[in-house]
Amino acid sequence: MGEQAVALAKAVDYQSAGTVEFVVGSDKSFYFLEMNTRLQVEHPVTEMITGLDIVELMIRIAAGEKLPFAQADIKPKGWAIECRINAEDPFRGFMPSTGRLIRFQPPEAVENEVRVDTGVYEGGEISMHYDSMIAKLICHGDDRNQAIERLREALNVFLIRGLSSNIPFQAALVQHPRFVSGIFTTAFLAEEYPEGFVAADVPYDDPGLLAAVAAFARRRYIERAVKISDQMPGHERKVGRDWVVAIEGTHHKVTLDPIPGGYSAHCGDKHYDIVSDWLFRELVFRGTCNGKPFCMQVERDGLAYRISHYGKQVKAVVMTPKADLLLARMPVKLPPDLSKFLLSPMPGLLREILVQDKQQVRAGEKLAVIEAMKMENILKAEKDCLVKRIVAEPGEILSVDQVIIEFA
Repeated sequence: MGEQAVALAKAVDYQSAGTVEFVVGSDKSFYFLEMNTRLQVEHPVTEMITGLDIVELMIRIAAGEKLPFAQADIKPKGWAIECRINAEDPFRGFMPSTGRLIRFQPPEAVENEVRVDTGVYEGGEISMHYDSMIAKLICHGDDRNQAIERLREALNVFLIRGLSSNIPFQAALVQHPRFVSGIFTTAFLAEEYPEGFVAADVPYDDPGLLAAVAAFARRRYIERAVKISDQMPGHERKVGRDWVVAIEGTHHKVTLDPIPGGYSAHCGDKHYDIVSDWLFRELVFRGTCNGKPFCMQVERDGLAYRISHYGKQVKAVVMTPKADLLLARMPVKLPPDLSKFLLSPMPGLLREILVQDKQQVRAGEKLAVIEAMKMENILKAEKDCLVKRIVAEPGEILSVDQVIIEFA
């Protein structure tokens, strides 16, 4: 492919950096797709495996300078993979997500291993007027497996708060057996996620570890809280060793015993010796589990802890066994019925409303058009219905789940 790309550039007397794209078959046959007379988003992959700064070379060529090397001097080394980190919600059909970057902490760059290209910053605004890409994460390894492993670890600590990102989807993708094997086609997403990407599609086989880390964080918080001064002697609060961690409807019984630098956690038939100097202000929890380094994102949210590990995102509620018994007696709060409302699936500009008050609408009929991040999104009726009233007006900036139309 490289030889064909060079031949094409020579044939048209091309004098700058550019990108030639091919489609590759399972038998390694390849077919020309297109040529872009500019750099593509993926150019860091080429830079990582060649050690060249293509942007600098492009500028020097434009200034009339000659390349300081010949084609034969370029020796590709290793393997590189790039992830586009986009402001999209993968659990809502990859709808655009806008807002302020309350926290933005990409993984640290490591020469010849991890690279992050971005133009955003913590506190900055991701608006609806531009492309959804926040950053590019590129990882390099001696071979494809090593590049994938580094990509998994980098995605694991890539911290974004204030809006949704496609990191959970990327994390699930790079763990998928078909992706890891390298045997997949352009039909991969349609075949593996025919109903769309949902939280259950994120592979995770050790929920006990999530429960153990949540209990670790809760106990460390409680032990700090009980150090309050002026407690009555002999009546200080005692911190117990037994806890219950509720995650996705499952209640995990966790026993914590202090060990140097952390706690030994027992959850079911598994044990986790967790050692960490984690502080409450840190959203990335780093430490060792049974002697092996690990990290995950841990954030206190009221009485719960939001935990993210290799794309798996859960809300863990940590309580005492007595509180768990009392919780089981609490009535379940049912979600409100929103079936009679058309809600905005994304933040964006309400470009057009295509129906009127008291209009009878058929299933599949267009209702409204929302514009966000250089895309027009058409909302259609899921069933036959009658419009009761138009709530939002064209030209209005909508937020997620804002009511647009109410049905009778």
